[in-house]
Amino acid sequence: MKIFRLAGIAALLAAGAAAQAQTPTIKMDGVLLEFWATQMMDNNLRLNTTASAGASKYYALDSRFQENNFAVKRAEIYMSGTITDTFSWNVMFDPNNNNAAAPGAPNNVLQDLVVTWAPGNGFNVKAGQFKMPTGYEATLVAAREILFWDRNQINRRFADSRDRGVWASYTYGDAKAFQGKINVAVSNGTTDDGSGGKNNENTVAGAGNAQKDWTFRFDSNFLSRHKAGVYYREGVTNLKDSTFVSATVPASWAVGAPNASQIRDNKDKTTMMGAYYAFNSAAWQMSAEYATGLLGRRYPTVFTAAAAPLREHLDQKFAGYAVDGAYKMGNHWITGRYDVLNYNSGDDWYTVANPYKTATGDFSPKYTEVTVGYNYVFIPTKQSAGKVKLDYIIRSKNFLAPRAGQTGEQGGNTLVASLMFSY
Repeated sequence: MKIFRLAGIAALLAAGAAAQAQTPTIKMDGVLLEFWATQMMDNNLRLNTTASAGASKYYALDSRFQENNFAVKRAEIYMSGTITDTFSWNVMFDPNNNNAAAPGAPNNVLQDLVVTWAPGNGFNVKAGQFKMPTGYEATLVAAREILFWDRNQINRRFADSRDRGVWASYTYGDAKAFQGKINVAVSNGTTDDGSGGKNNENTVAGAGNAQKDWTFRFDSNFLSRHKAGVYYREGVTNLKDSTFVSATVPASWAVGAPNASQIRDNKDKTTMMGAYYAFNSAAWQMSAEYATGLLGRRYPTVFTAAAAPLREHLDQKFAGYAVDGAYKMGNHWITGRYDVLNYNSGDDWYTVANPYKTATGDFSPKYTEVTVGYNYVFIPTKQSAGKVKLDYIIRSKNFLAPRAGQTGEQGGNTLVASLMFSY
């Protein structure tokens, strides 16, 4: 009888423990605030227009740099909770974001909304709105740990936007020796529809394609200080087959140009593949990344109404690389980055002559940014707590058209001071 009584008490205690473990929780994980002060080095950024080749404007010049500016860069709020022992969730939103209601616009302050199932043995499945597993700096470096004024060109242009989908991963090994992680994600493919992936498939008129984006990435951590990985993403237009029409073929496309049917069949195929390496120690931090792929829907050729293609070749490819690092001396960190992105790495076009060379200059869409900087890190062993960043951005001079009194390609440099802290 005592045995049964003890067994009953043990069962009640176990049930109580299980119930307690499965009680849903919610907590405030923190806030990240970042404030910018920017200074133009000359008037070009304010007075000149963005250079255009054909119908395309490739260089993504942040409008905050077109005036001496005091700007709120981020005001991110993080929350998370548990549902059961294996289900959890996390949310990140930024009230500083534009809350425009127009379809296709960045129309909500919600950044990340993720529900995660972690059954154990290294398996993990999450669903919701998040960045797809591609670029290193965009998806593996938290905003509070960015060394510079912002991410490099590859990441802020091609990897920093969200999408809605499902992401499964499997982790194995030991990070102190070697740990690997296999990632597979399927998503709507609305990353490039103007919302930054914050829309459902059918939110924008004509959107809602049957095809989805597929993303694959392999990550590794080894010998505690090293990280490396490779990734690939593929998709097509986010327009329905029944709504997009064959694009207008420009008269200037005279050499080997596709016809309207071929443009339609291409469906703005979009890809991104790349590799990264990163190292971090008490005194040094560095990373290097290379990526390439088809521009595709980022500069589309198919539309819901007749329009001219926004790129110069159906199979136009981009390619870019970035190398950065920091030398740490307690609170004082010296930083530097060399960053290149070419939006037509194969020099492909259908015009008789180079479409980027005009009477006013050579506006080939290869852009270089050199950033030299200094960080004052409040807590050297925890840079995510906060820092003051001072960066001088030196840009290649081929993205602004000359104004009256100027000749040749133009550009502009910027000095940025950033105050960032989080808790």
